[in-house]
Amino acid sequence: MFSKIGKPAPAPSESVVAQVVARSPLPSIIGADLRIVGDLCCNGDVHVSGWVQGDIMGRKVTIEQHATILGNLQADAIRIRGLVNGDVRADVVVLESSGRMTGDIIHRTLAIEEGAYLEGSCRPLDQNPAPIISVDPQFADYITEA
Repeated sequence: MFSKIGKPAPAPSESVVAQVVARSPLPSIIGADLRIVGDLCCNGDVHVSGWVQGDIMGRKVTIEQHATILGNLQADAIRIRGLVNGDVRADVVVLESSGRMTGDIIHRTLAIEEGAYLEGSCRPLDQNPAPIISVDPQFADYITEA
């Protein structure tokens, strides 16, 4: 009664395949035994457990604990658990306790866990910081006029 024996399934259209791929929650993974020389560019998430010499761009980039990156990172969100030797640019940057980084961080939100190592500078994406509206009197001596 409900059998489809003998009826071939219709092939999905290209637009349906593109929508499924665009919504795919699966990240691009660079395994621990993989070494890459060259830039990586991805519209989705990237997890790196291996070694990359080159720049990485993605939506969300995670550098795992034993990974090594020799290059710049750019994404909406970046989590660093391994070694990065290069600059980082993202809305949200998290440098975890196992993270080691040499380079500058340009961010909107930055979290650095206790035990993390950073040699470089940190500055907000917005170069025009909001003015200080009110200051606690006990800290007034520490603020200088620009």
